Amino acid sequence: MNKFNEKVLLFLKGMGMGSADIVPGVSGGSIALITKIYEELLSSINSFDLDALKLLAKFDIVAFWKHVNASFLLTLFLGILTSIFAFSKAITFLIDSYPIPLWSFFCGLILISAIIILRDIKRWNIIAILMFPIGVVIAYFITELPMISSPNNIWFTFISGAIAICAMILPGISGSFLLLILGKYEYILHAVNEKDFVVLAIFALGCITGLLLFSRLISWFLKNYHAITLSFLSGFMIGSINKIWPWKKILSYRMSSSGDQKPFLTENILPHVYLTETGQEPAFLVAILAFLIGVILVVGLERVAYNFRKE
Repeated sequence: MNKFNEKVLLFLKGMGMGSADIVPGVSGGSIALITKIYEELLSSINSFDLDALKLLAKFDIVAFWKHVNASFLLTLFLGILTSIFAFSKAITFLIDSYPIPLWSFFCGLILISAIIILRDIKRWNIIAILMFPIGVVIAYFITELPMISSPNNIWFTFISGAIAICAMILPGISGSFLLLILGKYEYILHAVNEKDFVVLAIFALGCITGLLLFSRLISWFLKNYHAITLSFLSGFMIGSINKIWPWKKILSYRMSSSGDQKPFLTENILPHVYLTETGQEPAFLVAILAFLIGVILVVGLERVAYNFRKE
């Protein structure tokens, strides 16, 4: 595969990450893992170290560019930004107007992705087998956590950024969802709207700190316990489906910063009781079709990537 095709494919993968990041409950890290750029992404983030700072101090831009794999990161970042600006309104519309097909699509995407990742594990042992259900349980537990009331001070804003950014490289849970649990989603959104650069700077510093530390932790586990880590991440992705299950009964609402009512507490229910509980059609056949489209998309992307690697 020539350099141009590699860049185009990487750009499209970035667009996939950006599309996932727009959807609350879905992580761009899942797309990175699905599209086989996860470990290179972690390695590139980890390359921002003391050596990189020394190269910058010497104004050796060419060496710095190569050291941090900036060509890879820039192409991926441009894809993410393009997707966010191009599709944010469309995905917001789908969340509001067609939630069941949208969530079904992502359920199919995540389920088949976890299976493909498990298939790629070559060396299984008892610990790797056990880590899969552990990942499922931990992710399920996180998605069931209630939202907390948190202080609006500097240290907690910093910690919130450090925790939320981990979702960028942890497949399964989105950063917006973690901010909701921490009680900081509306606070950060308000800071963006009001251009409160002090709060945003503290939050960004927490994000940078969390990203640099957590990426090194995940990289260490992948390097030393590859099969165990992939098994855990696959289980984590499966457990996160609890958050995006298409059929939900809304138990209570919250008021957003824009004055709109948003679901606060929800309960997953089966499709055949959805009509009775909510008075709305479960759209089961459409959901199955959307689910299959998600499955076919991932299988197709893997096949295209495989053919590119062979060229």
